[in-house]
Amino acid sequence: GLDPAVKKLAKKLPILSVKASPRDGDLWVERLKEEYAALIQYVKLNKESGNDWFHVESNKTGTRWTGKCWIVHELLTYEFDLQFDVPATYPDVPCELELPELDGKTAKMYRGGKI
Repeated sequence: GLDPAVKKLAKKLPILSVKASPRDGDLWVERLKEEYAALIQYVKLNKESGNDWFHVESNKTGTRWTGKCWIVHELLTYEFDLQFDVPATYPDVPCELELPELDGKTAKMYRGGKI
């Protein structure tokens, strides 16, 4: 099951009720509004708990996201480019997060730095 801390955080996020993908026109716009609201709340909660670890922005249609993610290890901050596309069949199919700088550097990375 999920980690108790993850469950506690999830309960503080708004529920997404619109089931729509980028190919659903106006419904997608409504879904995107819900996604933004949840993302803003998630970032706020992370910052309040000292667990800030990423920044993302989307294109105008909300189908391409880019930004940075970071981790602090032994007092050093490691920062990476982060990008992903929202699949046409989202939310039934998840987004594939990409860290291009890590492409081929670990056994768990797929081509293009996909996780």
